[in-house]
Amino acid sequence: MDAMIEEHRIADIATLERLYGAPAGAAVEKEVDYIHPHYRTLIAASPFVVLATSGPDGLDTSPRGDAAGFVIVEDEKTLLIPDRRGNNRVDSLRNIITNPHVALLFLIPGVGETLRVNGRAMISTAPALLDRFSVGGRLPRSVIVVSVDTVFFQCSRAVFRSKLWDPAQHIDRGSLPSLGTMLADISQSRIDAAEYDRGLYERLKGALY
Repeated sequence: MDAMIEEHRIADIATLERLYGAPAGAAVEKEVDYIHPHYRTLIAASPFVVLATSGPDGLDTSPRGDAAGFVIVEDEKTLLIPDRRGNNRVDSLRNIITNPHVALLFLIPGVGETLRVNGRAMISTAPALLDRFSVGGRLPRSVIVVSVDTVFFQCSRAVFRSKLWDPAQHIDRGSLPSLGTMLADISQSRIDAAEYDRGLYERLKGALY
């Protein structure tokens, strides 16, 4: 590591707090230990959440998306998240089994504010739970049940700075390497790029649930 970077490392909480100061006002008041009705409204409007977990093999962040409101507010202390079809790596689920602590970040298209939830999770295959998330007769493999510890909104600075929702900033997918190209290079050609890319998005759309 560069010596200058190491020299200026912040390695203790006291130094960090002197640099940033203490939070106050809205930064403190917005945090509650339950799902306030206003926060429930934000969750109902969100079609996308990032799930963060930690386990013995390290950290994981996993995107979860579906129709807006797919995460159900069961009550002011409980969220239900369906686990839809995926690649069967189940990194997040493995972590939850060994360490229940999770963090959620909800995004709403076109809205700058995000919502953060911290809590503890468990995985359930209770038939009554699975049935609540049926889409076209297809059930999720399991449901992640989150017991809420803290909830607060994040202001819109990051989204504004990134211009995340600005259509003028959208990138042409063709300007980036295809998934097949990346896999072929990473796997040293054990995966064929053209074969993987052929009809990829049609296959994905046909296997959403």
